[in-house]
Amino acid sequence: MTYCIGIKLKAGLVFLSDSRTNAGVDQISTFRKMIVYERPADRFMVLLSAGNLSISQSVREILQIEKIPAGGDDPDAPPITIWNATSMFDAVRVLGSAVRRVYAEDGPALKASGVDFNASMIFGGQINGEAMRLFLVYSAGNFIEATQETCFFQIGESKYGKPVLDRLIVPDTPLEVAAKAALVSMDSTMNSNLSVGMPLDLLVYENNRLQTEQIICIDDNNPYFQMVHNSWGQRLRQVFDSLEDPHWGSANGNLPLQGAPSRYEPMRKISHPGQKII
Repeated sequence: MTYCIGIKLKAGLVFLSDSRTNAGVDQISTFRKMIVYERPADRFMVLLSAGNLSISQSVREILQIEKIPAGGDDPDAPPITIWNATSMFDAVRVLGSAVRRVYAEDGPALKASGVDFNASMIFGGQINGEAMRLFLVYSAGNFIEATQETCFFQIGESKYGKPVLDRLIVPDTPLEVAAKAALVSMDSTMNSNLSVGMPLDLLVYENNRLQTEQIICIDDNNPYFQMVHNSWGQRLRQVFDSLEDPHWGSANGNLPLQGAPSRYEPMRKISHPGQKII
């Protein structure tokens, strides 16, 4: 399995992925889940993938050569690729076409072998002259786009790392804070799920730069990630210990046995002494 995060903010984009792939407890491997497609000063795009590794690797390769009809009124217009698309919307349409092409070629054989066509992707970036955009692409090749209300996407083992992102990430969040939140989210996931693991790929993109130097592979020896891992666990324990314990039914109880009337009552089945059980 895997875990990937894509975050769209006013200041830029943050991408984070793990690299663990497993097909059983004794078949654990390392494969990178992030790939960057870029042309300096023209376009900068990032693809994160989760699911069946053979599918995602095929999609990544085909994406570089995939074409879709340009449409419009000009029948002689060249087909659209990720390298000539004038919008991220057209670029993600090319990605969706690549996913469907892999399904058409490999889907029947996978189904015959009892393997689901399982792949999901996060695709985002910026093309010169257009605003940044971020998309979540499903295994059917369809997609949705990040909005002000939903400004991050997760794929893979998303449940363990979602709470911290829900609490911290809003469109105005600074890039450094978002990167830190993503790393905490990843650390929480790795702590709870052995199918997610090092090394990690972290990329931070600043709005309108069309390039980045802020990309790093994080391994077990990275001092910043070790600090995040140790500090988050310690501080979380300190906050937990600072919360008042529940007290039952006393005069000063914070969980009184009798309080304000409520339409909700616990379900209880009580057997009294001497009661005949049939």
